[in-house]
Amino acid sequence: MEQEITIKNIQEFVGKEIGVTDWVELDQMQVNIFGEVTRWNKWMHSDQERSRRESPYGDTLVHGFFLVSLITHFSEIGGLRPKDGSHSLNYGMDKVRILQPVKVGDGVKLRDRISVLKVVNKAGGCKLCTTAHQIEIEGESRPAAYIEYLNYWQPPQQISATSR
Repeated sequence: MEQEITIKNIQEFVGKEIGVTDWVELDQMQVNIFGEVTRWNKWMHSDQERSRRESPYGDTLVHGFFLVSLITHFSEIGGLRPKDGSHSLNYGMDKVRILQPVKVGDGVKLRDRISVLKVVNKAGGCKLCTTAHQIEIEGESRPAAYIEYLNYWQPPQQISATSR
């Protein structure tokens, strides 16, 4: 992406792919930690030996919610933080689809293909931005997940004369 994304110009990017992130590596340890934290430490995610023997996928799998939770990281490394804003807030998701299982094996590489779907002007110069994310698996032709993410962008806070 050549042009920097800002609150002022985000509308210009609607309907366009704005970038593809670098590859992010995941390994079994990260999947195990995610399982512990979310209390979903099932054998198809955490027991590689058993998964290789008994799972129809032949190996352990990355949790679908782990894929979804990477959206904020992908947004950051993909340059989707407004440079002229004070901060952005997660506002939710409109659509989440896990399109295929992601096998961990000895490690897996994922990346995100990001597009801007919609921008809604809000009070105080804020923007509600909806972006589409296709999480890709290295070596696979089909994406692992499709997510429509809503992010509320806030402009710099103005210091009023009365608050000084």
